[in-house]
Amino acid sequence: MRTVTIPVLVALGLFGLNAANAADLDYGVLRGPEYEPAVPLVDWSGLYFGAHAGYTSASHSYSSVFQPTLANYFRRRDIESEFSVSSLLTTGSQRVEGTSFGAFAGYNFQFDETVLGLEVDYTRFGKQSSSFNEIARAFSTSGGMREEVYLAGTSTTKIEDYGTIRGRAGYAIGNFMPFVTGGFAIGRANITDAVTVQNYGYNQGTYQANQQLTSGSPAYVTNHGYRSFNQAYPGIRSTPAGQGVQTIPDDPTALAVVAKTKTVGGITLGAGLEYALTQNLLLRAEYQYVLFNDFDGHKANLNTVRGGAAVKF
Repeated sequence: MRTVTIPVLVALGLFGLNAANAADLDYGVLRGPEYEPAVPLVDWSGLYFGAHAGYTSASHSYSSVFQPTLANYFRRRDIESEFSVSSLLTTGSQRVEGTSFGAFAGYNFQFDETVLGLEVDYTRFGKQSSSFNEIARAFSTSGGMREEVYLAGTSTTKIEDYGTIRGRAGYAIGNFMPFVTGGFAIGRANITDAVTVQNYGYNQGTYQANQQLTSGSPAYVTNHGYRSFNQAYPGIRSTPAGQGVQTIPDDPTALAVVAKTKTVGGITLGAGLEYALTQNLLLRAEYQYVLFNDFDGHKANLNTVRGGAAVKF
């Protein structure tokens, strides 16, 4: 009985082991690998360089650009000390838009999903805006003078090109990386300021006193800025027909035109989204804001939307 039982038990054990192995094999074939292979991650670290192109809208404003020139012109005049005529002429803001293009380069350091880096770029813009204004005023000074002043001025601003150096901070999400930037900007600007002045007047107090005379000779009416001046009729073209030369002011005087090329500094901020086509080919969409410091009364800020492509090493 024992002789029969032992072989039977051994046979049953071997059968069960083979069945278990077969079951495991079938299960593995049907289910596939126990873990999915890991998706390759983009390594954002490294040196990169590329090119960009986009659309820039620039706002140019002019703050007291004519004041220094006019203050020098009127520096010894009572209308300047009493009425600050040099500050009367101002020009409004202007906006100019157009395409821009350039290149950029940088280096990234990646810490898990956080990407930090430093980037420099160059942008060519080359668009110009111009602003014109004129003003006329009449004054009566404490010295009795009746003064007429006409001022006209034109200012232009042209941002030729600029560069920036910026820090970058991004967050890697697979093949995408949103980022923000901030730093300093330096640009090249061409500016032109031209102003025209006409100023003429006469001593109204003396003239009115002459009108009250009943005897004696009238006093001389001091005047300036006229091609001809009729002592009896100081008002412009007030002389009756056939009674002598009319009072006519001189033509406006064009002061020196100021034309300069300035190197200007400022700050820049921006944000964008970068996409890695491969480990070494990057695409980006970006917004950049640049604010330049005041330069000789001129101010400028630029808003740029652009796209770019880069190669990373």
